[in-house]
Amino acid sequence: MTGVLASQHISDLIAQGALTGNPEIIEAQIQPASLDLRLGHKAYRVRASFLAGQNRKVSDRLEEFGMHEIDLSAGAVLEKGAVYVVPLMESLALPAGIQAVANAKSSTGRLDLLTRLITDQGTEFDRIPDGYTGPLYAEICPRSFSVLVRPGMRLNQIRFRKGQAVLDDATLRAVHAETPLVDSEAVIDGGLGFSVDLEPAEGTLVGYRAKPHTGVIDLDRIGHYDPLEFWEELHSTSGHLILDPGAFYILVSREAVHIPPAYAAEMAPYIAMVGEFRVHYAGFFDPGFGHDAAGGQGARGVLEVRCHEAPFVLEHGQIVGRLVYERMQAQPDVLYGAGLQSNYQGQGLKLSKHFK
Repeated sequence: MTGVLASQHISDLIAQGALTGNPEIIEAQIQPASLDLRLGHKAYRVRASFLAGQNRKVSDRLEEFGMHEIDLSAGAVLEKGAVYVVPLMESLALPAGIQAVANAKSSTGRLDLLTRLITDQGTEFDRIPDGYTGPLYAEICPRSFSVLVRPGMRLNQIRFRKGQAVLDDATLRAVHAETPLVDSEAVIDGGLGFSVDLEPAEGTLVGYRAKPHTGVIDLDRIGHYDPLEFWEELHSTSGHLILDPGAFYILVSREAVHIPPAYAAEMAPYIAMVGEFRVHYAGFFDPGFGHDAAGGQGARGVLEVRCHEAPFVLEHGQIVGRLVYERMQAQPDVLYGAGLQSNYQGQGLKLSKHFK
């Protein structure tokens, strides 16, 4: 049976030894359709981002590109603008027919903390081929803020699938007709399109821009930091926003999204030619996100936007991304937001959980 593996299937992989950890994987790491991955005890500062490449190991490339080793045991600062590789506590021995994809967790993306999974023999970031056996590593590049990390912190997550699970547009339209996926007209073209909200129903706050010179963020401190020490509020009454080259923004989608329990979704860029910016996503939407059955009334998609070489005018309602829906193998035992400590169920415009 094809589809994304649910939480109970992930537990089965652990029981079978296809998914192992040192120390052992704990129940709190298992999400409705993914597994949180933990940082190990060492980080390697490297000269540049890299992929292992065919017939090469990450450890070989670390010898080639590594600058120095950092002990994370007592906590260590990963500095803005530098690139690090951290061996993870988890390893894989995937059965034939099972492949995996990784992505940054929501809070990681909202801090502009570029975190990607790399593997031995890997030729793509965040993609693990059918039957992969070997260690896992996180490449971490803080883009806006320096961060304090410790072993066991969970910055990225991994999702497992069997076969082709992506819904084509015709199927997606049928699902939307049965269970509305957005609270407005659905734009379906290679997935469910979503647009930027620059005309809020109340007030004039449309987003935040990261300040260039800030202090360190300790990733263990939840609800601790004053947003105004790290972010500049952006207000608009014109329905548009001019993006500055090199700046990082937190914006929000105009649409409120629903992920029915039998499906999962992943955010993807809309098209490369849509404008002079990139929407960088922490991309997994779990079954039940924004869904009535899991205590949600629809949830906005938070957009993590970085402008490229030229200033660019972003207009209210401009389509900037799409949600690609996938079929679950089975409904998860627990849905997002229902009994889990889900930080972003029913969200609107929202910074990461580290801010007051």
